[in-house]
Amino acid sequence: MTLQRGLFIPNFGPFGDPAVLVELAGQAEDAGWDGLFLWDHILFENEGKPTVDPWIALTAIACSTSALRIGAMITPLARRRPWKVARETVSLDHVSNGRLIFGAGLGFPPEVEFGTFGEETDDTVRAKKLDEALAIMAGLWSGEQFEYTGEHFSVDETIFRPSPLQKPRIPIWCAGWWPNRRPFRRAAQWDGVVPEMVGGSTPTPEAVKEISTYVKRHRTSDDPFDIAVNGYSEGSQDSELMEEYRSSDVTWWLERIDPTRLFSVDEARGRIALGP
Repeated sequence: MTLQRGLFIPNFGPFGDPAVLVELAGQAEDAGWDGLFLWDHILFENEGKPTVDPWIALTAIACSTSALRIGAMITPLARRRPWKVARETVSLDHVSNGRLIFGAGLGFPPEVEFGTFGEETDDTVRAKKLDEALAIMAGLWSGEQFEYTGEHFSVDETIFRPSPLQKPRIPIWCAGWWPNRRPFRRAAQWDGVVPEMVGGSTPTPEAVKEISTYVKRHRTSDDPFDIAVNGYSEGSQDSELMEEYRSSDVTWWLERIDPTRLFSVDEARGRIALGP
């Protein structure tokens, strides 16, 4: 199993500028990285940091690159209209020539990202909205007659076209904090998982083995399934660590840039230039 290497970049602070993200994406593609994924925050910690809409930035990145897999990791679907996201993602899938991966989760921190705007902060309610929204998006992506009635969303009989370039659909990765179980049962229904430990830390290879075993137990399909772990490495000197993750069924390593590490454009450029 090949371990692909990507970048995991905030959409705020020094990276809250689409021109900067386009520049870094071009550099990443030239340096041999396989993907570039943006955080999807609308108001990170309410600190007044410059923030860019990740979907606008991803569109610009798609137009300026040709090989990188791209996506937002992760989009809190509970605050979005799923039919609007379905239309946006299909459009971006076409613009990128089938390079989009869709990441979905509850979103964090809810008190800031949701509560500031009078939206639902309860995890259980947001989880139900997430599940309904994913079902709606998959149905609309099909390009076939579709209707849906749920507790939070409903869709009258309709057809959304065009359908995505990717078949059977745009890949969906679901995020979760281990050892919480429900997010991983959700992920098992789709195409991949983005696991973190409770609190947001990187799972060890041993924890990933537990996660992989748990997800496989709940899979109902033999289709390929991605495990995308984000964390910190230092290039070739960490080849042994990367091999441990690959042996634990990890398919993507996402090199993390965040407010505690490489949180300047110059530092990010330096790490990207080292390559995967």
